[in-house]
Amino acid sequence: MPPVTTAPASAPLATVAMAAMPMAKATAPKLCSPYLAAQALDKAYRKGQCSVPVLRGVDITVQKGEFLSIVGQSGSGKSTLLHLLGLLDVPDMGRVALNGKRIDDLPAATRDELRNRVFGFVFQFYHLLPELTLLENVLSTLMIRHSVFDYWRMRREFKDAACSMIEKVGLAHRLKHRPSELSGGEMQRAAIARALVGQPEVLLADEPTGNLDVQTGREIMSLLTRLNADEQLTIVMVTHDDAIARKAQRIVRLREGRLQSLDEAA
Repeated sequence: MPPVTTAPASAPLATVAMAAMPMAKATAPKLCSPYLAAQALDKAYRKGQCSVPVLRGVDITVQKGEFLSIVGQSGSGKSTLLHLLGLLDVPDMGRVALNGKRIDDLPAATRDELRNRVFGFVFQFYHLLPELTLLENVLSTLMIRHSVFDYWRMRREFKDAACSMIEKVGLAHRLKHRPSELSGGEMQRAAIARALVGQPEVLLADEPTGNLDVQTGREIMSLLTRLNADEQLTIVMVTHDDAIARKAQRIVRLREGRLQSLDEAA
């Protein structure tokens, strides 16, 4: 991963991108303007001479503190949309904005910084590093964010923060266990702790219950809804399961790369 520059710890996370943007005239704030928004997103993947359209002119908005589900069958474009919102990929056309400022066209180093500070990611396949303990996996977010000197200087504070987050997801008894010694639900909880230890503003969850049994999936969803309700964490989740999607406040449906409907979750 490319090196990232650190911002002062006291700075709000969403302001990281602003330093890289040209100054603009101040405008009056709009009431209920979206916190995270995508406009007219197009994305196609290419293999040789073939081009496979994935997203076709998608518009979507997310309010701060909202829990939004993106629902669709495999191949509908929902994971691609999540990746574009979190700057893991760039659109062929369209734009992604945070607090009204475009972010998808920022310099690579600034996008790296936003991914590390503003967005937290939880994936279906966990992506824990097998050679590290649970504690070390959770700490990896802070290791990447800071220089070697800063991390060493603040290592006790970071360890305390990681242990606190691990306790919050119910894994305090598993600190020294490696991923191979954890159940699927425990690995997903570890992935959530890793995503949250850096205090992101937006959690992007890609099929967070897809590899779990029904009961464990319910436990993970209970954890996510509690984080949203208690801490006002903004969550965007993709899933193919309508029952899981209804745990969110609002549902966006995608079919063949197009936005089909907006539903209030039951």
